[in-house]
Amino acid sequence: MILLLRLLMLVLLISGGYLLGSRYGYPYIGMALGALLALVALFTEKFFERIVLGRIIGAFIGLFAGLLFAKAILFPLKPFLPDSISTVHFIVYSLFGYSGMLIGATRGRNLTLSGLIRVMKGQTMETNQKLLDTSVIIDGRIADVCETGFIEGTLVVPQFILRELQHIADSPDPLRRARGRRGLDILHKLQKMAGISVRIVEEELPHIKEVDSKLVALAKILDAKILTNDFNLNKVAELQGVPVLNINELANALKPVVLPGESMNVFVLKEGKEPNQGVGYMDDGTMVVVENGRRYIGQNVDVVVTSVLQTTAGRMIFTRIKEEEEREEVRPRR
Repeated sequence: MILLLRLLMLVLLISGGYLLGSRYGYPYIGMALGALLALVALFTEKFFERIVLGRIIGAFIGLFAGLLFAKAILFPLKPFLPDSISTVHFIVYSLFGYSGMLIGATRGRNLTLSGLIRVMKGQTMETNQKLLDTSVIIDGRIADVCETGFIEGTLVVPQFILRELQHIADSPDPLRRARGRRGLDILHKLQKMAGISVRIVEEELPHIKEVDSKLVALAKILDAKILTNDFNLNKVAELQGVPVLNINELANALKPVVLPGESMNVFVLKEGKEPNQGVGYMDDGTMVVVENGRRYIGQNVDVVVTSVLQTTAGRMIFTRIKEEEEREEVRPRR
């Protein structure tokens, strides 16, 4: 439909240019001018498609504030300046007007009409807000953390996140459907908790398509942090200067600290990737690799920690059988 309208505009402008040029004896020049005008119109359309409404609003607000600030600076100097607009007036107004417009356009790039209306109604922006993404809601550990009282402030759930949860809950795939319903149950649980405030916001940010990008943009508007366990969202938000609270990082930080030389008892569950290796897990899910532990699969064994490796996926502990370690220590040196 849009393509047809563009073609119609092109035909009308070229035809109009031809008819207008014919009246003055230059029909082909008129056609060329009509085609040029059509190209200018298409370029203007593309230009305005890239401009976000928030930038325009912010630029006007910034320009107005800059001019007011310039007037406030010049007011005490009025007795010392001529009545007519002087070079000093021009420089000060231009400098502060341009600076205000630039700052306003930058700050207002994510401003929405709903947010502007909220400010005009006198509704102040809340502080200490935390935006929840889909992954952290479905994960469910956020409810346990909130019960401990470590999370303060308001938990904010955007309407587009709630809609995504509902879409997952209506999925024909049983696993996805169960995950979506679990997420909705977690939200209900959070709403019923004493001392926890959960707020649903209506900002849609239609000019942004991806949900993660919407979340980051909304966090900038609300001056909020993002609560997530999504590694990619974490990195994208940090690159754009948005604070992130990652549940996985919190869980890793709370895991028991083990040092080389310490002893522990571990159940060897399966064989490892390397020959004769066994693999077990601690109560918090940390993987324990047991050297020469393959023959102990299905048994509990005492081991000694040799090294600890921290990765983006979590912590890995490398160990040796305690008896073998002790034999190595008492073996006489030759």
